[in-house]
Amino acid sequence: MLTLAAQMLRHRKGSFVATFVALAAGVAVLMACALLVESGRHYHGQSQRYAKTVAVVADRDLTLSTEMFGETERTTITLPERGSVPASLAGRLAAVPGVERAVGDRSLAVTATSAPDVPATGHGWASTALAPYRTVDGSPPRSDGEIAVDTRLLAGTGLGPGDSTEIITGGASRTYRISGVVEAADGATSSDDAVGGAAIFFTDAHAARLDPHQGRFDAIGVLAAPDADRAALLAGIREVAEGAGATTYTGDDRGLAEQPEARTARDFTLQAGVAFGGYAAMIIIVFVVAGTVGLSVRHRCRDFALLRAIAATPGQVRRMILGEVGLLALLAAVAGVPLGLLATGWIRDELVARGFAPGSFTMRGGLLSGAAVAVAVAAVALTSAWIAALRTTRIRPTEALGEAAVETGLGSRARVVTGLVFLAGAVSLIGLTGATDGQTALGAAVGMLYTFVLAIALLAPWINQAAARFLGPVLQAVWGNSGHLAAANLRANARGTVAVLTALVLSVGLGGSVWFLQDNLRRQTVVQSRDGTLAQHALVSGTGLPESATEEARRIPGVTAATGVRRTSVVVRGDLEAQAVVAQGIDPRGADRTLDLRVRSGSLNALEKGTVAVSTATADTAGWELGGKARLWLGDGTPVTLKVVALYERGFGFGDVTLHTGTLTGHTVTGLDDQVLVRTAPDADAGTIEALTDLAARYPAASVVDTDTLTGELAQDLAVSGWLNKLLIAVLVGYAVLAAANTLNHGGASPQPGTVPAAPDRRHPRPGQADGPRRTGRSARGGARHRRNDRRHHPHLGRQRPRRTAHPVRPGRRLDRHRRRHRRTRADRHDAAHRPTPAHPTGPGHRHPRVGPAERNR
Repeated sequence: MLTLAAQMLRHRKGSFVATFVALAAGVAVLMACALLVESGRHYHGQSQRYAKTVAVVADRDLTLSTEMFGETERTTITLPERGSVPASLAGRLAAVPGVERAVGDRSLAVTATSAPDVPATGHGWASTALAPYRTVDGSPPRSDGEIAVDTRLLAGTGLGPGDSTEIITGGASRTYRISGVVEAADGATSSDDAVGGAAIFFTDAHAARLDPHQGRFDAIGVLAAPDADRAALLAGIREVAEGAGATTYTGDDRGLAEQPEARTARDFTLQAGVAFGGYAAMIIIVFVVAGTVGLSVRHRCRDFALLRAIAATPGQVRRMILGEVGLLALLAAVAGVPLGLLATGWIRDELVARGFAPGSFTMRGGLLSGAAVAVAVAAVALTSAWIAALRTTRIRPTEALGEAAVETGLGSRARVVTGLVFLAGAVSLIGLTGATDGQTALGAAVGMLYTFVLAIALLAPWINQAAARFLGPVLQAVWGNSGHLAAANLRANARGTVAVLTALVLSVGLGGSVWFLQDNLRRQTVVQSRDGTLAQHALVSGTGLPESATEEARRIPGVTAATGVRRTSVVVRGDLEAQAVVAQGIDPRGADRTLDLRVRSGSLNALEKGTVAVSTATADTAGWELGGKARLWLGDGTPVTLKVVALYERGFGFGDVTLHTGTLTGHTVTGLDDQVLVRTAPDADAGTIEALTDLAARYPAASVVDTDTLTGELAQDLAVSGWLNKLLIAVLVGYAVLAAANTLNHGGASPQPGTVPAAPDRRHPRPGQADGPRRTGRSARGGARHRRNDRRHHPHLGRQRPRRTAHPVRPGRRLDRHRRRHRRTRADRHDAAHRPTPAHPTGPGHRHPRVGPAERNR
């Protein structure tokens, strides 16, 4: 049967090409999603500065517990502001048996003016022992005015030991003398951020003064003694770290401690791969692959009926069908897996270019993903083919021949009832979506979408038939006979086009929802930011601005108000799980003249340390009220309980949480403001703008821009973040088109050579047709005599009377089993009385026709 299956593939190229394309494209898309998930699962960043450590103790994530349906659900969130550990923890770790040394590491945001495009971080000199770094030239820094720099930072600058350079840190530019040049022990010289960026080393005392997190370390690296028991050492380190609320990173996980952005990238790729793969699997596997394969099998029921009629067993036919689909699945895997690898490489480059992942993110795996995807697609295809072939292989061969030319019913009563139940549920969710807001409304909208899709998938045959009936006149009026034939074909093949309708509805519904949701979110964010910004100018800097910049701006003649804005994120516990939300820190003095958050209740003038203003959507989700207490976690994981003093509406444009700048002091990475909003008086002259420009010149990398420029940059950032959603929509629409093309290809294909033609209408025999209408009683017996006489005088006819199962008067109606058995038995009894008995010696079952005397004398 495998040989026959291969021959069938060769002689039915058009039908099998459509199935092959569907399978290969499905393997490619799912391969890309699976490889994205596998790469994210294996990605741990790259540990360079902590390469010599046995363990790194840091605080990079926050785990919260939520009670849901009587069970405890734990959610782990990567801290937006890295997190830190107490400096005193280093002494306790050093006391663990087997620890040679515990070194605290500080990570400072710095920029070298000589190489502004090279990412760099500042550290204390003691942390060089963790990599370890070796001195290539010069000596370690010995005073606050000296630094040792990484060789990657000096590449192409012409600087060396003894030269001076400008370093921007803490919102100020300082001049340092280069005392030495260092290099990591592994000899890394890459200038990109694939290995964590370049390093600048200060003296330990100076680094502590520059660090905005006084009394804390970014991480603590532990060096093991040469003869230490590794298992006992790690157990002791974990015990001490857990007591301080920190996490111990060992092995490859040390890269997550060195590169916190690696954890964010890993979570993003995992979530994107799972979500994208789930949507793609629903479209590809459930609707396109299953529908295309099933339709291909059903379209060739006449071939299978012919095989049954020539004595092929049901098992042989099923094995042939499975062999065909198995060969196609194997070929699709061979073509689809390499395409998936190419697509994944392109996606990786786009993720890095758009800032979703660091340069060290690489695609890993492939063998496991390819095998899993190929098996999954093949299993669905084989199952679909098996189910589609059950009807043809279970019934009698003659029944299969009769049913091959007749369209099957639209569906069972259970299908109709189930579809109506889903439809009613989807309609009820419309009211729930409109009556709620926030996460509840979003969940109801998603549930409504999927419920509608399931309802349409179940009711699709009746929807297709009704659409063809009502739109037939319109199609005929517009396209004439072609429109009439199209409507007639849809009405006759209503069940065969279910995959087209379902794929189109799911693509339009899901794709439209994602598209419009993203578009509305971007529009609302931009509109709220534009309408809520009352200031005309903004002082911005890529390295941050100190609070003194805001005070100086307020003293400029013609400036009526200036507000420093510090962007961050906080963790809020919602109804279902905790999540990080966008927040901002401001100095409320004069904020009502630079910002309009559209406060619904309360006042921003009451904002001070220990208080918070929140958006109405976040307040509803978290259950906060005006005057009540709001418990949340700052970006570095510090828990705080604040009093709610204002509720506002413009959360998309300005963040869901607004804090006093003093509340954020010491809890952000840089401790600096991102921008200063400046509002000038209506009668301000050019001297005011000139004074603002001079103020910007006193701060490194600072400039004065119009607030409209900030709104435009915000729109661009949102457009970049929506790229992945648009990619998902493109795949959904593409697969919907593929499903429609495959279905129309199968549905519109003409019978191939060798197929069984449609069963003739027995009520109107054609000229020369041996069988006329089926008769009963005396007519049946008389007809039998005429047929026997025909066989006597026309031996070439043989015994051609098939066992028909059609109703004798209404061919479209089949007889039940008892009546069929009764009619066959009565006809067989009548034929047996007049049947010639001699058998032909050369073949069983073949009998000599009875001839008359005249013919014998010849």
